[in-house]
Amino acid sequence: MIKKKATLLLADGTVFHGSLIGKAGTNGGEICFNTGMTGYQEIYTDPSYTGQIVVTTTSHIGNYGVHSEEIESDHPCVAGIVVNSFSEVYSRLDASGSLQDYLERYNITGIADIDTRKLVRHIRSKGAMNAIISSEFESNLEGLKAELAKVPDMNGLELSSKVCTQEPFFYGEETAPYKVACLDFGIKKNILRNLASRGAYCKVFPAKTSFEELKSWNPDAYFLSNGPGDPAVMDYAVETVKEILETGKPVFGICLGHQLLAEAVGIKTYKMHHGHRGLNHPIKNLLSGKSEITSQNHGFNVVREDAEKNPEVEITHVHLNDNTVAGIKLKNKPAFSVQYHPESSPGPHDSRYLFDDFISLINQN
Repeated sequence: MIKKKATLLLADGTVFHGSLIGKAGTNGGEICFNTGMTGYQEIYTDPSYTGQIVVTTTSHIGNYGVHSEEIESDHPCVAGIVVNSFSEVYSRLDASGSLQDYLERYNITGIADIDTRKLVRHIRSKGAMNAIISSEFESNLEGLKAELAKVPDMNGLELSSKVCTQEPFFYGEETAPYKVACLDFGIKKNILRNLASRGAYCKVFPAKTSFEELKSWNPDAYFLSNGPGDPAVMDYAVETVKEILETGKPVFGICLGHQLLAEAVGIKTYKMHHGHRGLNHPIKNLLSGKSEITSQNHGFNVVREDAEKNPEVEITHVHLNDNTVAGIKLKNKPAFSVQYHPESSPGPHDSRYLFDDFISLINQN
């Protein structure tokens, strides 16, 4: 089979040449990398990756095809993918098709046959930056640079209202003992599965839903989901979270939800150098003294100094690689959040207890 050529251009002028995978075309976004050894389909369908080109550091991608149930949203959310060795042939009895066909169906452009180790080292050194993948500008680098200049900067970009559900929907059993209002900033399906399996009947609301509409359902608790983009420009969500906190009902936030809870109590957020993305990030629970191996996907974080000097906030978890804040709880409200994914699938399950803690808070309230 003759492979069509493709080019990857980074904002700092670095160029990689490789082979086209997925749909022929041109697409740009912020380039980042994920160190997970499995779960490429879960990565590609995670709404938190909206607007991002994902480099997977594991060598072989596509070798087990795709499965209709192994998705975190209804379609791939990535802006593009970068891999070392891509397999159009897959070996798995219950696979529903090849990754190549899946990418083509959803118009995802990718590039293979490049040195992803070299690329990841470059990103770790230089930081996350915009990039573009193209099969159309092989001999026209200046034209590709012009296309790259059109890609918006992730810093200051609001994306949650674009990727969230546009109409409220229910998840779980209506007769379940707990009613949880979920604000969808880019929610993953496995979060809803974990809530429902613990007796929660979830109503999932669009990101810009007013507090009055949330309150009118009379939920027992509120959940703030993960999602893409810069939390610092999501004033609409921060104001809603402030109103939710005034109810005194339990609140649980994951990733972007964690950042929005922090912003709501006066803790600022910032864009990280290259973020945390993978399945093996070590976290220490400061309350229990135990460590957890976690799944992470975020390019923004909360300012540690702000959290430390806030008398209403207790830092509950820290990332052991760089000592960044990985979890907080409020001292005067039944609210807590973490900067990682306890619902990860596939991935470690060390942090599933957080869903149990949320249910316990509801029972105590």
